Amino acid sequence: MSENKPSAARPSVLSLNINSKSALYAAYMPFLANGGIFVPTPRPHQIGDEVFMLLQLMDDPTKHPVAGSVVWITPRGPQGGRTQGIGVHFSADDSGRALRGRIEQILAGHLGSSRPTHTL
Repeated sequence: MSENKPSAARPSVLSLNINSKSALYAAYMPFLANGGIFVPTPRPHQIGDEVFMLLQLMDDPTKHPVAGSVVWITPRGPQGGRTQGIGVHFSADDSGRALRGRIEQILAGHLGSSRPTHTL
């Protein structure tokens, strides 16, 4: 008899490549304390799920590893033509702070714009 452990025991691993400043603006969630990012995914998640991401930003070949938790869910078939996916709040550790700083450096002057995003 084998033991089945719940899949929630291990964080899900997501990979996201953002290739333009406008895509980064649409995905970034500056209103979260540690910053966060919207990740398009058809996989089901629950609020509070732990996730681990490898995030690549535009021309930078580095895949930034960051842990976080799901704080936003856009379900399949949302109104307004929104993209299905999850919002991930970056962890408060060094990698989360570094990634938030890097994203805000790239988006300097764009944050606070009235352009629509994937979340608000």
